[in-house]
Amino acid sequence: MLKEFKEFAMRGNVLDMAVGIVIGGAFGKIVSSLVNDVLMPPLGLLVGGMDFSKLAVTLKEAVGDVAAVQLKYGMFIQQIVDFLIVAFAIFMVVKGMNSLKRKQVEAPAAPPAPPRQEVLLEEIRDLLRKRG
Repeated sequence: MLKEFKEFAMRGNVLDMAVGIVIGGAFGKIVSSLVNDVLMPPLGLLVGGMDFSKLAVTLKEAVGDVAAVQLKYGMFIQQIVDFLIVAFAIFMVVKGMNSLKRKQVEAPAAPPAPPRQEVLLEEIRDLLRKRG
């Protein structure tokens, strides 16, 4: 069982996926910071100094130690902006990779070497021509 697990874990696809997940997590933090710290403050200023993260509708007021029940639609707006930026970035990466693949396909491939039998037959033919 340990041998099978080692074979599974060491396959290229699993390692590629693990690297992708780690990089994706770090990229998600960068995008969140971009949205929260760079994009949303100027956007909030444009719409009258609003802080989108604070936008919410209170469904039930706080009573004593019980917190208020709120629909935080401002946070939802920020998450949508996060998603759109990540989706656009992934789209650009995939588009770039596809264009690289097209360039590789367009490059002409060298003709395949003839089978050994044909090479030997050509040598025999050439030897017979020299004799005759």
